[in-house]
Parts: sequence; C-alpha cells; structure tokens
Amino acid sequence: MIHTMRRPPRRTRFALTLAGALVLAGCTVSGGSDDAASSSSPSSTAQASSAASGSAASAGSATSGAASSSGAALVQPDPNSSFIVSESEPGDLNPGKQITAYDQVMALYTSLTDVSTDGVVSMAQAQSVTSTDATNWTIKIKPGWTFHNGEPVTAQSYVDGWNATAYGPNAWANTGQLAKIVGYDDLNPKSGTPKTKTMSGLKVVDTTTFTVKLISPDGQFPLQLSQAQTGLFPMPKAAFKNLDAYNKQPIGDGAYMMTSPHQENQDIVVTAYPKYAGTPAKTAKITFRNYTDPATAYNDALAGNIDVVGIGAAKATSAQKDFGDRLHVNDAPGIAFLGLPLWDKRYTNVKVRQAISMSIDRDAVNKVIYAGLYTPATSFTPPTEPGTPANACGEACTYNPVKAKQLLAEAGGWTGPMVITYPGGFGLDELYKAYANQIKRNLGITDVTTKATTDFADFAKQRADSKLQGPYFSRWGALYPSQQNTLNAFFIKGGGGGGCTNCAAYYTDEVKNLIDQANAQVDQTKAVAGYVAVQKVLARDLPVIPMFYEKYMFVTSKKITALPASQGSPVWSQVTVS
Repeated sequence: MIHTMRRPPRRTRFALTLAGALVLAGCTVSGGSDDAASSSSPSSTAQASSAASGSAASAGSATSGAASSSGAALVQPDPNSSFIVSESEPGDLNPGKQITAYDQVMALYTSLTDVSTDGVVSMAQAQSVTSTDATNWTIKIKPGWTFHNGEPVTAQSYVDGWNATAYGPNAWANTGQLAKIVGYDDLNPKSGTPKTKTMSGLKVVDTTTFTVKLISPDGQFPLQLSQAQTGLFPMPKAAFKNLDAYNKQPIGDGAYMMTSPHQENQDIVVTAYPKYAGTPAKTAKITFRNYTDPATAYNDALAGNIDVVGIGAAKATSAQKDFGDRLHVNDAPGIAFLGLPLWDKRYTNVKVRQAISMSIDRDAVNKVIYAGLYTPATSFTPPTEPGTPANACGEACTYNPVKAKQLLAEAGGWTGPMVITYPGGFGLDELYKAYANQIKRNLGITDVTTKATTDFADFAKQRADSKLQGPYFSRWGALYPSQQNTLNAFFIKGGGGGGCTNCAAYYTDEVKNLIDQANAQVDQTKAVAGYVAVQKVLARDLPVIPMFYEKYMFVTSKKITALPASQGSPVWSQVTVS
C-alpha cells in the first residue's frame, strides 16, 4: 500500500479517569503528515500493538494495573497461518529513520502506550506514565520484556534509542519527535558539532524506570508515546554495533520478528516472536510484498493472490462492487482542507472565504469522488482527536449557494482569475475540478481553473514561497489523535516540525496563546475546553476551509476473517485468517 510520510516527504494528554481507561489527546513537534499521498491512500500512522488495557487511574497519571504475562507469550498461533500485504519499497527500517515503513515497524515493535481509534490510551510496554506538573515525567516499563535477540528491554534501551534518534549528526528523520525534551538543542546546535551525545532531560533511575524533563508543560505527553511515534521506540545494545545492519533487519520488541535482512524491492517476511510479552500474534507469518503498481495489487487481491491492499479514493466505487463487505473503510486521523492564499489581498475579507466555503456542496463531491464513503468536515480537527467539537465551523461549512453569493457581493465581489492548485501525480484532478466547477457556478466567477504542479516537491516550494494564486491543496494526518497535533501544525509557525508545507497562512498571537494554554493543562477537561476555544476563533476567521474527514480504505481476500484497526490502520498482530 502507499504510505503517508512524515514531513516533508512523509505521513495525547495528562491523565483522566474515564470508564476504567485513559482518554488522552496530544502532540509532538514533527508528529504528522501533510503530503498528498496521505490524503488519497491508507497510512499506518497509528497501528496498535495490543497490550494490557489501562485500568482506572487517578488524575495526574496514566497507569495500567496490568503487568506483562509470560504465560500469554506461550499461546502461539497456528504455525501454518499467514497472510500477504501489499507494500511499496520501505527504504529505511530503523524506527528512528524510517519515513515509509510504518507497517513493517509496527509489526516489529511495541510502543510505550497505545491509542485506540476512539482516543482511549492504554499502557502497552509502559507500566505507568506519571507527572504532577506535566513537565517532569516518570516512565516505568513492565519487567520481563525482551528484544528479538533475547536482550532485555530496559529503561536504558529507551534512553539510548531516544538519544540516538535526537543526535543531530545522525540525521535520522524522526528526530523532531524528541524536540520538546530538555537537551535536544544541545544535540542539534545551529552550527558546529554537538559537544554531547545525550539529552540532559533524560535520566535512568533503575532498570525499569526513567525520567523525562520537557522544555515546557505538555499534558499530552502520554499520547505522544503511542504507536506511530516511531522515533520514541527503544533500541537494544546490539543495534549500536552495526547500525547499517540494524537498518536492514531491526531487532525489535514487538509481536513479530524479521527472519532475514531486507533486500531492496524484495519481500519482507516477519514471523511471530515466541517470547513476546504482550498480546500474542494471531497469525504466524506476514509477508510484506513490494508492488510498484497499485492496480496490479488490486487485481491480485481480486484473484486471491494477496490478502490486504490499501486503496485510494479513485478505487472506492469499483471496490464496493468488486469486494462488497471485504472493503474496509476506517476513520482516519486526517483532515482535508482547502487552503487559502491569505497573502493575496482578495482573500483578506472573511466574507470572501465564507462565500467560497459555502459555495461547495461537500455531499455532492463526496458521492462523486469518494463514493459517499468520506465525511464532510464541520470542524478544524478530525473526530478521531478526542474532544473535537461536532460543528465548530457552523454555517460557514454548510452548503448555501444563495448565501454564498450574497456574502461575496457584500465583500465587494470578485476580480481576476481564481487558480486552484494541487500537487500532480496523486489522482487529485477530479476532486479539484469539482471544487472549481462549484465555485464557478455558484459564485458566478467566470474564470476559475485548476492547476496541477509537477509533483509534491514543486507544490511545496510554490506554497512555501507564497507563489500560489488561489485556493490550494491542504491537509494534515496526525501520528497520534489529538487536537493539539493538528492545531499546532496548522496555526503555530513551525509547529509541524520544520514547517507544514501546505498548512494555513495564518498565525496570530491570539490563537498561539490559546493553544499554549490548552497544551499546558494537566486537567484534560480544561485542555479540551482550551482546544475548543481555539476552534471558535478559527470559525470566526476561517483561515482555511474544512472539507473532509479522511478515511483509510483496504480490500481483502476471502482468506482474511478479521481486519481490526486502530487510528485507521490495521493492527497486524490481531488479523485473523481462515
């Protein structure tokens, strides 16, 4: 399947007792995706490694009462059970480096915490994640876990892995996930070589305990430790003996282990790790098969030659007919916007922005482009991010062509052409033509056209240089479900970790202060209320236009009897076969 990628190019809260589990929401710097591939295909941004569920916890901690069970690891799957997944060439497999190997890495590793699609956080490899001030955190890991080479997983394994990922000269892609830890800047000086290789904010207390000091209060930290933040995974001592070998055959701590080093464009085969201390895998072997042509993978699934294939929106209609109930449509932690060039004075009047939004019939677009499978957006964050208000955008996101035309007239009308720009090569042509046609028809603007750039890099440069002359492609896919993640990326400059190349051209002190206040809350009721307050300001100013909550779609062969998902992506260890 095509993967989302972390920026640029690829694809969380304090503690709250709720129904015997923790519902968290949050963000790290560099925690999501803004690329076009993510918007039209499934991603593995939040695949869960099943582990002990969270028990009730007091405010100020995220604690699981369940310990790892050595007995559970003795329950092994049928040795003959297996399935095949379509993939693209993953490149780097080291969790700190990878940008397109989420599926494989999620099979090989277990995160500290785990987040379900509805935002419930449970302890995975962590026993507890606690703090009294949201700045100083204590992480206790469950004893008895081992890496696939038999080496024990310890607090030092995490500290070593985090320091290696953060160390600037390594230039590992996921380094930004650690940027809020005290000492990160020492490993990433603006010039010269770092004078240290360790972050001062990390301290090992004992074999199973380490502490983390953040540069500022962040009540979302437990969610940042969840499954898709692969830069926060542990590393065994053996990895440091040969990092190149580790990159080709990672030594993980998850439900599956690699059987041999990866060779470019060849299958990656993983087998169930017999000493895994978490929830046992339900299938003995997974083969990640490289496909360069998604159409070939789709046809192979029809023929029963491959078992799980991620598809984009262009295949939604045919997949409904071809696969029936073997088409899986999952709520994803992504949202698509129509960006607005606020550097162009024609868009400075909010009534113009409201008019454009209200001129587009999202339901009609959904039926034609997404086979009715997507959900029109009515807020500025996706529903998978806990506390997202149901209708923050209000009337401005409701189709009303009469009111839209009235608003445009009140703003003084429109002059000149309107060019809607999007990255070429991702199958987005029909979507943006639909937007253009509706704006043209319903607002009476005669010269509305679409323009596809050469590729995403070309689009990103034009967007970064403020060269776009009209509405444009804009989206965000979070690596963990939190309003903080999306709001930081879009509305705090640099909040996406180096800059989001298609986010809003809108940064105000009012919004930044509101986000900062919400981020620092240790009381999650107050944190959510803070993020909702941000959305009220966004609804007032409408700096971007919410369009659709994204879905990740998969088709399966008749062999697959269950394809459980978390945050939109399959939980590979819990897939069952006939």
